[in-house]
Amino acid sequence: MAKKQKPLIVMVSSTVYGIEELLDRVYAILTNFGYEVWMSHKGTVPVLPDKTAFENCLDAVEKCDLFLGVITTQYGSGKEGKGKKSITHQELSRAIQLNKPRWILVHDHVVFARTLLRNLGYKSSKKRSGLKLAKKNVIDDLRVIDMYEEAIRHDIQLKDRTGNWVQKFVTSEDAQLFATSQFHRYQEAESFLKEQLENISAVRKRMAKEVKS
Repeated sequence: MAKKQKPLIVMVSSTVYGIEELLDRVYAILTNFGYEVWMSHKGTVPVLPDKTAFENCLDAVEKCDLFLGVITTQYGSGKEGKGKKSITHQELSRAIQLNKPRWILVHDHVVFARTLLRNLGYKSSKKRSGLKLAKKNVIDDLRVIDMYEEAIRHDIQLKDRTGNWVQKFVTSEDAQLFATSQFHRYQEAESFLKEQLENISAVRKRMAKEVKS
């Protein structure tokens, strides 16, 4: 009897405040497609009691197969201390660093705020860092723009950018449509991951031979 194949693991990274219903729907969509979904909002992220919440979240990013990030107008928790990134921001950074197969959603307000500030001369994170928000009704921290720029690989020349597709959304329905469209081909995602792993394995073998020779 053939051994049952383990489902692909999707890590859903986002803040929770204000988008609880959207996260519930995304979780339902992905599980119905056959994925194992790790989402802090649903309590499905593997937790080791001897580690911090931050450490468990980054471990999940490293161990997942696919990464779905949602950049909202809320920056998230875990940013205590000057210059500290939120947990959600660090999850995104780690996924990019590890070159995880990833899909990113960003709220329209974040894109609009970036465009407006760039037009006013605040074209970098450093320049924006000096600004103070008088009110936080729309965006609670300008570093959500930093997250967006990381996701689009703003630090790399346009011709060299890969993995930089970021889908703008306005409504929950927009985000659901993106999740459904991108993840419904379960076998395609699985084949893609297998191909990636085989490529990595082939590179490692070739490098080992070159070192020996």
